Amino acid sequence: MSGSLNELEKDIEASRARLDQTIDQIQERLSVSSIVDEMLGNARRTPLSGVYDGALDAVRRNPVPVLLIAAGVGWLLHRMSSEAASAAAARRRVRLAEESLPVVQTGADRVYDPDLPTRHPTRDLGETTQI
Repeated sequence: MSGSLNELEKDIEASRARLDQTIDQIQERLSVSSIVDEMLGNARRTPLSGVYDGALDAVRRNPVPVLLIAAGVGWLLHRMSSEAASAAAARRRVRLAEESLPVVQTGADRVYDPDLPTRHPTRDLGETTQI
């Protein structure tokens, strides 16, 4: 009985060690540096690897202009998103203002029924007309 318990403990320890190794391998593969390295490796294996290497060399030689271009593109995207957000807010304000207005009946949605009494009593024309 004690021999089988010892064997079970050894099996459990071996399983834990394998599990720890597997977790370490997964963590290593999911680290930021390994993901970036994998992406760069994939980009270099494409037929356009010469273009990629040339662009990377240009960035290394001229970091300030590249930084300014990136800042300009970022600013443009920010402005476009803020303008879209402000336009959406303006449309929302207009819609809320329209919903808060009382409904005005137009001629298109009125139906004339001569049998129904009018809402406002008509005045006698003889009383208001003076000659």
